[in-house]
Amino acid sequence: MKTFFSSKDKKRLFSNFISLSILQGANYILPLITLPYLVRVLGPEKFGLIAFAQAFIQYFVILTDYGFNLSATREISIHRENKEKVSQIFSSVMIIKLFFLILSFLVMTAIVFSFDRFKEEWPVYYFTFGIVIGQVLFPIWFFQGMEKMKYITFLNILSKLIFTVSIFIFIHKASDYIYVPLINSFGFIVAGIIAMWIVFKDFGVKFKLVELSYIKYQLQEGWHIFISTIAISLYTVSNTFILGIFTNNTIVGYFSAAEKLIIAVQGLLNPVSQTIYPYIAKLVSESKEKAIVFIRKITIVVGSLSLILSICLFIFSDLIVEIILGSQYQESIIVLKILAFLPFIIALSNIFGIQTMLTFNYKKAFSNILIAASIINIVLALILVPVYKHIGISFAVLISECFVTITMFSFLKKKGINILEGKVV
Repeated sequence: MKTFFSSKDKKRLFSNFISLSILQGANYILPLITLPYLVRVLGPEKFGLIAFAQAFIQYFVILTDYGFNLSATREISIHRENKEKVSQIFSSVMIIKLFFLILSFLVMTAIVFSFDRFKEEWPVYYFTFGIVIGQVLFPIWFFQGMEKMKYITFLNILSKLIFTVSIFIFIHKASDYIYVPLINSFGFIVAGIIAMWIVFKDFGVKFKLVELSYIKYQLQEGWHIFISTIAISLYTVSNTFILGIFTNNTIVGYFSAAEKLIIAVQGLLNPVSQTIYPYIAKLVSESKEKAIVFIRKITIVVGSLSLILSICLFIFSDLIVEIILGSQYQESIIVLKILAFLPFIIALSNIFGIQTMLTFNYKKAFSNILIAASIINIVLALILVPVYKHIGISFAVLISECFVTITMFSFLKKKGINILEGKVV
């Protein structure tokens, strides 16, 4: 059967694509503007403290997000023409998120005042917690379900602009570090408040009390996604947190600064992944053989580009650290050298995993590999960090990412999918 998009659908899809492209650009450029300034002004110790606090608070962001960014998005998308049903979904999800927000605040308070590691700088954690409040108020899942991505784009950019401009206005010396999480949280909360106003005003949503059975239903719908998200997030969030628990803020600063440079380089390849995924998914539905041939071509192009970027990071790591981070971050050079080949390794795992395993419907195996990687990552971190500190956590990350890429490639080969030869058996 021939499928086609109406002009209205095409306009909406194009609008969403432009919105996502602008958002991706802002997410990439704005942090790079503040990073060189912030790491120099704060120094490794205070920059590390801010990074550690953000890693700690990220656990509460995961809890309050639950699985709603997928489950609630689907629910809203299905019922978006029914305002009564949309209000019911919105209300039940927000009630759950507000409950988790209160729970998170109580748990954070208990932890902060139970351990000296946290108690010494308790205002930093409370100011950073504003990110959780902002994330709860900002219903990304609602706008995605409604396919109104322009709101997400506008509000995310607004949040980052507030942070970027405020950093240069208010942060001038290391002792101003306390204002960094406050500025960051303020941006998130402002965006969240505006988002709520848009939901009620532009979409006619009404907040109302809902039956307990419906709240239970939403919890059940998001549960499996939540568990999967926890496993994957532990794989990415816990490194900075574990490093901070076993070492000190200065060591965290060395690692976090270098890691942000790696993330920035990886960001260059994200638009490619987002663009080719729907095309590959369509190709697979039409011809698996054609899809594999295309994936092989993408592997050669993206693999070559990411390898060149990784080699440059490795060779010029001393110069990159000196120019972007400054002379205080000499210890970040070794971290950058160890992590230099992550853009190449992750680019391949993206092709093997997201572009191939998911489009060929090997979703369970994909999740299992990531869960296994998160366990390996944490175990290695717990073993290596107490002895080798920032170098140890860097190797833990590198080994875990290599495991993901090699395991995904091996799985596909066992299933008769040979990407390097462009063949499917």
